[in-house]
Amino acid sequence: MKRAELVTIGDEILIGQIVDTNSAWISKQLHDIGIKVEQITSISDTPEAITETINASKADIIIMTGGLGPTNDDLTKKTLTQYFDTELEFHQEVYAHIQNLLIGRGVELNELNKEQALLPKNAKILPNPNGTASGMWFTNDKVQVVSLPGVPFEMKAIIMDSVIPQLQSVSETDAIVHKTVMTVGLAESMLAKRIETWEGSLPNYIKLAYLPRPGIVRLRLTAIGKDKISLRTAIDQQIETLHAILPNEIFGYDDTSIEKEIFDLLLTKKQTLSTAESCTGGTIASMITSVAGSSSIFKGGIVAYSNEAKINQLNVKQNIIESFGAVSKEVVEAMAINARKIFNTDFSIAVSGIAGPDGGSEEKPVGTTWVAVASRDHCISERFRFGEHRGRNITRASLSALNILRLLILNKLT
Repeated sequence: MKRAELVTIGDEILIGQIVDTNSAWISKQLHDIGIKVEQITSISDTPEAITETINASKADIIIMTGGLGPTNDDLTKKTLTQYFDTELEFHQEVYAHIQNLLIGRGVELNELNKEQALLPKNAKILPNPNGTASGMWFTNDKVQVVSLPGVPFEMKAIIMDSVIPQLQSVSETDAIVHKTVMTVGLAESMLAKRIETWEGSLPNYIKLAYLPRPGIVRLRLTAIGKDKISLRTAIDQQIETLHAILPNEIFGYDDTSIEKEIFDLLLTKKQTLSTAESCTGGTIASMITSVAGSSSIFKGGIVAYSNEAKINQLNVKQNIIESFGAVSKEVVEAMAINARKIFNTDFSIAVSGIAGPDGGSEEKPVGTTWVAVASRDHCISERFRFGEHRGRNITRASLSALNILRLLILNKLT
């Protein structure tokens, strides 16, 4: 399998002024033709950094973006020309393209623009239909380096028009298939223990990667071989087995979100949802309403942060709060049941907890959270203890609540 390294050039990336989106996009295009990206590097536009990066690389091909502008701080072209022991020559057809492009944009040409038509003699020149900086493909007996402009819409055109066709014509590449399984409710270590036997039995051409974030762990399966269809079939068979091990934790695949999955379930069943939130402060409602079309399934929510709001807005009896505390099974169930009645919905979610960093006690430490989901026939509640980080507690509480709702909609809880 061919290996690639991606190199982004420019101090604006290194100081955080802009985000490197080029590498993610190029990685996807290379993956689709069976070339594996082994490393992504960001460097400054200096001869030393560029030279050291090429010398250190173990990839079959290096694709660089950036450093090809008309100004004096863009040194990539000169550095690569020296590295590959060639010289610059004037390309009249490239200059004609630059002239036509800039005149069409109402920009006056100057000597700096003309210098962009000076290109390395021994490099393959890659036309840039959207800009003035041509791409360049250098080759010697050790390495191939493709240098492209950093402007995304210019770089993408050159990749699709010139780089990908060239790579496909000269390379025999393996097929690569990815599929990501989205799980919720298990920490990475707990999930790994649960699927340990399954993971150990995966065939050697399928690799598993854990991609955790608070409340969610993505399981990315990657299969490498010669036939894409058979690889997809093999991954699907493994995922079918995984479903039996994680019947309640898998909520979707690839780029989906749990709120989108819930939206689709409720929309299909023509059912509705409301929320009553305390410690999550409206996060659940925000997640649901981030889905386009959510007004068809979401009727409203109440952020009852104080006890007074729970009593006055959600009709929770004061004596229940006094007897059990705001963070309790009794209160959160009353919140859910009453919210469903107030908004006349099929389901409602309620959350009450101690997000932190203060407010905990020995009996109810920071992170203690009660979640309840009410339907017309049931009210399911569960206590969680998430930890001491306020932001993660809010995220995990929201995801846990949505997963309980998902399972109730699917009739997996009674």
